[in-house]
Order: sequence, then C-alpha cells, then structure tokens
Amino acid sequence: MNTRRKTALVMVKLWPWIMLAVIAGLWSYGRFGGELAFGLRAGQSLWDLLSEMGLVLPPMFILLGLFEVWVPRRLIERHVGQRAGAAAIPWMVLLATVQGGPLYAAFPVAVSLWRKDCTPRNIFIYLGTFSAIKIPMLTFEVTFLGWAFSISRVLFTLPVFIFIGFIMERFLPKDFSPTFVEDQPFNPHRGRNENSNR
Repeated sequence: MNTRRKTALVMVKLWPWIMLAVIAGLWSYGRFGGELAFGLRAGQSLWDLLSEMGLVLPPMFILLGLFEVWVPRRLIERHVGQRAGAAAIPWMVLLATVQGGPLYAAFPVAVSLWRKDCTPRNIFIYLGTFSAIKIPMLTFEVTFLGWAFSISRVLFTLPVFIFIGFIMERFLPKDFSPTFVEDQPFNPHRGRNENSNR
C-alpha cells in the first residue's frame, strides 16, 4: 500500500472525529462563552442526528447479523445474483419499499447483500428505490400531494433507477468489492477457522 493511500485511509478515519470536535467546540462556545447561534444550532442538530442513529442502527445491525448467519449465500445468488437476471428487480424493489428508516440504514443492508453475491446493478436499484419509493414516504406524499402525483412519480423514477443500476454496473470493475477497507474478503467464520487451526 503506497503512502498516498495510507494517508487517505487515515484521513477517512479521522475526518468524522475532527468534525465532531469542531461542532462540539462551536456548541461549547455558544453555550458557555459568547452568543453564537450557529454553534448552538450545530450542536442541537448533531444531538438530534445521534439520537436518531441510536434508535435506528442497533436494531438494524442485530437484524443484519441474523441475516448474515441465517440466510444462505445460494439463496441470494438464486434470486438476486447474476443468474437471476431481470427477475431480481421485483425482489429488490419489494425489499426497498417495505423497509423503513433513513437512507443511511440502507447501506449496511446493501453491503450485506453484496457480500452474498448480489449483483451491483441490483444493489444500485435497491438504494435508489429505498431513497425515493419507500412505503412510509409514499404514504406521507399521498396525504399531501394525492395519488395521481405519487403514482406518476413512481412510474417515472423507478425505470430511471433501474436504468442507472445497469449503467453503474458497467462502470465498475468486475473484481470490485465493498470490503476494500479491510483489503481482504469478508469471512464470517474467519475467527473460528483460525482458532481451530491452532
């Protein structure tokens, strides 16, 4: 690994902590020092976000852990893998529409599906559908804008997400993996195998 990539990885790991320290400093100054309204708003926004993540992410990670253990890879390959073809699209749309929560809750699911050999195009279709066509979002939209607008928007955006999924897959190298941070493939039984070999 060259020096530039090492530096980039260190910055990626440190950047959230730097931003957290800056926001905490602004909030502290606004709360205890001067009348800095921006710092108070930044601190309140950070607290709201952390509170939301604390409610959403722990159950999500528990469900993902059960998914990793209980759902076999061959099941994912058969329904949303390379051999599934266009038949995988309804499965990805269904998974995205019935799932709730903010957008960042979709990324752990996407990585887990990718580790089980879901195709990149289906991952992109899932993320696009999740971002715009979730049932809770559609319910809210219908209440204020009506059925005609919601159905028209879905009929327009869903084909766009499917098209983008196929295009994005063409741009990715065939050996691309979301586990590039670890620089080695994911293996849920790695620790067990290492202990058995000792």
